[in-house]
Parts: sequence; C-alpha cells; structure tokens
Amino acid sequence: MQLALFARGFIGGISLVISLFFGQIVHAQNQSLEALKITVFPGAQNLALWVAQEKGFFLEQGLDINVTLTMNSDDLRNGLISGKFQIAHSAVDNSVAIVVQTGSPSVILMGGDSSMNELFVQPNIKTMQDMRGKKLLVDAPNTAYALQAIRALSLAGVKESEFSLKIVGRTGLRLEEMVKNPDDSGASTLNPPFSFEAKKAGLRSLGRMVDFVGPYQGQGMFALRPWIDSHGQTVEKYITAWVKAVRFGLDPKNKNEVINILQKNMKQPPDIIEASYQTLVTTGFGLDKDAKFSEAGFKNLLEIRAAFEKAKPLDPTPLVDLKHYQNALSKM
Repeated sequence: MQLALFARGFIGGISLVISLFFGQIVHAQNQSLEALKITVFPGAQNLALWVAQEKGFFLEQGLDINVTLTMNSDDLRNGLISGKFQIAHSAVDNSVAIVVQTGSPSVILMGGDSSMNELFVQPNIKTMQDMRGKKLLVDAPNTAYALQAIRALSLAGVKESEFSLKIVGRTGLRLEEMVKNPDDSGASTLNPPFSFEAKKAGLRSLGRMVDFVGPYQGQGMFALRPWIDSHGQTVEKYITAWVKAVRFGLDPKNKNEVINILQKNMKQPPDIIEASYQTLVTTGFGLDKDAKFSEAGFKNLLEIRAAFEKAKPLDPTPLVDLKHYQNALSKM
C-alpha cells in the first residue's frame, strides 16, 4: 500500500514537472511572438484572416495578431495614420485616399478581392434610372465603394446631381438603414454576407458592380511606408500566412472546414454561409488566387477616382509596392 502511494506520488510529481516544463516553453514561445495590430471591416472577405487564425498560420510565422473591427473608412484611415494599427485590410482606395487627402505615405502591399459588391435597391426601384431623386447610402462619400456606385450610375446615364448621398458607415449599418428606413434609403453597395441578408429582407439587386464598371481592385492590405521599411521581414511573414490561408480557403477539399470557420465567425444561417462561400470561391468575383493584386482593377479604380475628382488619373507607382508580396511568394 505504501509502495503504491509512493509510486502514485512519484508519477504525479514527474507529471507536474513535465507540465511546468512545457508550460514554460509555451510561455517562452508566446513571449517571443511579434505583436501586430490590424483593422478590418466585418464581412466574408475576412475568410483568410479567420483561416490563418484557426489553423495557426500566423503563429507559425511568429506573429500574434490583434484584430479590431472598424466602424467606417474615416476611423480606419485615421487609426492607421495615428499608429493605432500597423496594417489595414479594406478597399484599397482608402489607401489612395490617405495619400491624396492627408499626404501620409500609405502603400498597398497585397490584393484581396473584386469588392464582391452588388448594387442593392428598394423593391420599387427597377432600374438605375429610377435612382433619380433617391439617396445612395455610403460609408464615406469620396472613396472606394461610394465612387464605384457613383460610376455605375453615371454609366447608366444618372448624373451625380440627380441623386444624393447619405453617409451611414460600414456595410452592415447600411443594410440596417435600408431595411429600417426604406423611404429614405434608395440604394447601396453590399457584399457577403450582407448581400444575402438583403435578399432575404426583400431588397433587390440590380447586379454585380464589376459587371457595371469593369475590373476593380477591392479589398487589399496596406500600411504606412515608414513602418513597412522598418518591418520588411514582418510584412513578408504576414503575407506568407495570409496567402497560405487563401490557398486553404479556396481549395475545394477543405470546403467543410471552411464552412465551419465561416459559421464560427459570421454566425449566420446555413443558407447564407453556403451562399457566401460560393461567392468567395467564384473566380473573378470572389477572393483572388494568392491574394494577387489586380493591376487592371487598380487602373480602373484610379480612373473612377479621377472621373469623380474631374482630374487626371494618379500615377500608381508610389501607391503600390509588391516587392514584399513577391518575396513572400518566392519562398512558399
């Protein structure tokens, strides 16, 4: 009996020592992780972020990611400029806007998607021309998806003077406003999962924005030049994890696991999760392979911005730097 008690005590002591030993290793590993603060908008476009977190791809690169959901483009841009975040993922026209409006050296480092936007309208609006006298709900009035929608209306013959803008904020807030105040909310651009929630709520889609305005560089990664130049290896590690996550997310054999990851993070009904997944994997509309930056899409973005500002398109050279992206891919 005493021998048995001794053996159990001895084994328990050994187990405690082993547990403490490995606990110290884990603690040491966590202590050595490089902390990064990033900001994103809510939505299915964050699949790569969620996969990288779920599968440990950031941890493999020695990165500890802290994510903040932004309320609107102004908060995102101001947060990046002030150093509240090191990296932003959103419509890359926000990066261009930082440069144009503030002179701060924001640089686009990687692509993401086409925006996955559709133009949603109230049920009584049947065509673009019916938007005359109505309100277009936007996040910010002079960047990104607002300009995308203004361009689509312009190509349909609807002038800027023939409708008004209503500043609401990020996509979910715009959807909520359209549902709650139909008489004061004519249209807005929406992407997954909000586009599918909109259909359930009885709103109508006039079509995909890329079909109206052509190729478009939507979401992407950007940061400020001084931080990039002093953290080149960190940028490449981050891109490595992100691209690895995109590859995982777009691989059909991972569909069930990806669906579970979407469900965990979006907390939507199964039909909306499935529809969002199908959009994400749609070539030319959903997530770009390897988060590749679309030069044609960015050229069009700059032309859309120039038409809005009644100016010549900006030189893309100082606005984009794909060196770190290319370095990361060459090592994968």
